[in-house]
Amino acid sequence: MKGAAIEAIGLGMTYGRKRGWALRDCSFRLPTGRICALVGPNGAGKSTLLALAAGLLRPTEGTVRVLGSDDPDGTRARIAYVSQDKPLYPQLTVADTLWAGAQLNPAVWDRAAADRVAAPLPQDARVRTLSGGQRTRLALALALGKRPDLMLLDEPMADLDPLARHQLMGVLMAEAAEHATTIVMSSHILTELEGACDYVLLVDGGRVRLGGESDDIVAAHAVLTGRARDLAPHTVVEARTTGRQLTALVRTEGPVDELAWEVTEPSLEDLLLAHLRSPDAPPLLTPSAHVPEGAAA
Repeated sequence: MKGAAIEAIGLGMTYGRKRGWALRDCSFRLPTGRICALVGPNGAGKSTLLALAAGLLRPTEGTVRVLGSDDPDGTRARIAYVSQDKPLYPQLTVADTLWAGAQLNPAVWDRAAADRVAAPLPQDARVRTLSGGQRTRLALALALGKRPDLMLLDEPMADLDPLARHQLMGVLMAEAAEHATTIVMSSHILTELEGACDYVLLVDGGRVRLGGESDDIVAAHAVLTGRARDLAPHTVVEARTTGRQLTALVRTEGPVDELAWEVTEPSLEDLLLAHLRSPDAPPLLTPSAHVPEGAAA
């Protein structure tokens, strides 16, 4: 089994009694070398999870191990974290910002990768004059130039136009393929994640409800359509009736009676949306996402 990029064991985080728990009792494992989509509604705990993995927050309970270590100081040099607000020094120019990135990471700085992402930006423009999309491009250039083992990206494409999103997603995928970089990317743009990501973590209500290889998660479900009403022994995630016909997204538990049901495979987007609409559906973690037995919090 590959090593873990992130391993959470009973992880919980609260910001105080009034705000409640942002995360609670989260246990999952993300193998190295994956491009992981971190999805969920606003307030689900995605940003908190990324900040904990980056070592910017200390958990209220449980542990999070990153690249095999629970010491943030020991792994910080191997991690690149791009937050939603993308903090950059507003008075610096683009060229100054890239120069600072190189000075702060002298042993590993990949100038070609950083320049490739930042190429469309005016080098003499100050950060404070850049648009939101341009600041995103500069922040991603710094992250890629660092040549990290793990990239943590919090809504990185939200303020980019569709063409720029497509181009930068291609850069990230090439990065992961060439250097076996693990990428965790939160986003609300499910259609883009479906084509780019091979791993999924669905966070809702402060807990991980789906985790594992996207293909395996999709294969564990089916859309059943027919006039029958008995869906046993399958676990129903969501069902609706139109006239005499029932359509249900189920987690299959054994063979499906194909004489009674028309069986189709759901898209990842439809599957995730169905689970978000059905918070009582039981969680599912594929074997690679399970924390090994005996791991201690």
